[in-house]
Amino acid sequence: MSEIKAWLGIERDETGWKEKTVACAGAFLAIAGLVGFGRYFFGPAHEAFLVLSMGATTFLLFVVPLGKLSQPWPVVGGHVLSAFVGVACHKLIPDTTLAAGCAVGFAVLGMQLLGCLHPPGGSTALIAVLAGSKASDLGYSFAIWPVGLNALALVLFAVAFNFWFPWRRYPARFHHTKSPAAGSGVTHEAVVAAVRSIDSFIDVSEDDIVRLYESLSASDRRKTKSA
Repeated sequence: MSEIKAWLGIERDETGWKEKTVACAGAFLAIAGLVGFGRYFFGPAHEAFLVLSMGATTFLLFVVPLGKLSQPWPVVGGHVLSAFVGVACHKLIPDTTLAAGCAVGFAVLGMQLLGCLHPPGGSTALIAVLAGSKASDLGYSFAIWPVGLNALALVLFAVAFNFWFPWRRYPARFHHTKSPAAGSGVTHEAVVAAVRSIDSFIDVSEDDIVRLYESLSASDRRKTKSA
């Protein structure tokens, strides 16, 4: 059974019900507020091509607020860049199939190059192609409104909501106040080298890696003393 779980990527969820409830409440309030605000001021067309990608962003902001993919620049930059790429592909490539593939592919490349990796951005790029006239009529301004403003609104709400819960304050900089290598014996260069050796993106900050190292080292020292 453990081997099957490993292949399927099933891991134990160590978060308690308090954390789960906070994440649920944050996601509910964020999307309800975003959709309600958009419907009131911009009409039902606002919902047609944004709910899916912004829903995925909301998951990251309130379930994993300290993750690298959830930080302000990845959220806003990832969505805006992806929307721009999607609109460009829609305008320049007549074939929808090819345009859709190029939109998501180039959005992923652009996010990697600009350091704003945000998975829901792929959905935004795809939406810009498949939404048809709803997005194309707005042109490149689609990347600013409604996409950019919605992403920014979610980020600001995440800052305000998570502030009341010290263990999940957002962005991560509010949570980590000390230098990554302070008192740990682990240098920045060592962390970078270790991550590069894996040669794959890891959604864990340098601070988190050092904190895990410190926790494991402390645990080992306690075991050694008790032995």
